[in-house]
Amino acid sequence: MDSIEEKRVYGDREGAITAYVASAIGVVRVRVAGDTVGEFGLCERCEARDIAATRDAVAVATDEDVRIRTLEDGADTDDAGDDPFVETGFGPAVAVGYDDDGDLIAADPDGRLACRAAGSEEWTPLEDETVAAVRAIDGDLVGTDSGVYRAHDGGLDHAGLTDVRDVSAAGVPLAATADGLYKLGNGWMEILEGQFDAVAADPRSEPGQLVRAHAVAGDAVYEYAADDDEWRERSGDRSRGRIVGVGYGDTVYAVTESGTFCSVSEGEWRTRTLGITGVTGLAVPPRRAER
Repeated sequence: MDSIEEKRVYGDREGAITAYVASAIGVVRVRVAGDTVGEFGLCERCEARDIAATRDAVAVATDEDVRIRTLEDGADTDDAGDDPFVETGFGPAVAVGYDDDGDLIAADPDGRLACRAAGSEEWTPLEDETVAAVRAIDGDLVGTDSGVYRAHDGGLDHAGLTDVRDVSAAGVPLAATADGLYKLGNGWMEILEGQFDAVAADPRSEPGQLVRAHAVAGDAVYEYAADDDEWRERSGDRSRGRIVGVGYGDTVYAVTESGTFCSVSEGEWRTRTLGITGVTGLAVPPRRAER
């Protein structure tokens, strides 16, 4: 039976990790081992607008508050899935993201941004005034309809571009915008033309380098080829539905807006229907040995 209540036999498989999918009905916890999807189920009922994770926690932006689940026993164990999500007092949120220090940044529907430092339970505003409508947060990058901002020292600096749909901070900063895919080098440099909706890079990437990275433009998926430093459209992916989130583990994972979970197997997508719709994001907590 393809449903949200399904339980399968791979939950305790050696090497299995946990992915979290944000959707209109809540957060779905998915166990995966390599390219095989195991058990999955709803672990938090809410209207989830965005999701982010570190080794130690998962944060979800909801229409009521930012909620956090602590992963006390590690992101790659089943025990980590039993602790509840708790409210943080931020209020309604549209985007969340963690920086390299484990500080959590969140944005509300009016463009108010605040930071919850690692180990703290208090939110500290990043600016006295609101910025443009926030669409994505990753690391210290904030993507808005008026461009990219960088968070540092309790403030925000505008870093260029306009109409930004998504950002990725790992390795080489990337931005998906209404008119192209960009990377940050000596200023923002265009990689590909066209309207891009999402972008992601493996969080294990070393500064200044990309190993695995993907970008989404409509129903087309582009993949970074590290061997020749080029981006190529993946063939055969257009029938999978619009991808709204990409994550990385032993292989590459993705989720579509209509609730299909994808994993790369021998260069092709292996798919599993989760029985949900209105999907807004995917978070794969790194293992303890990873960043």
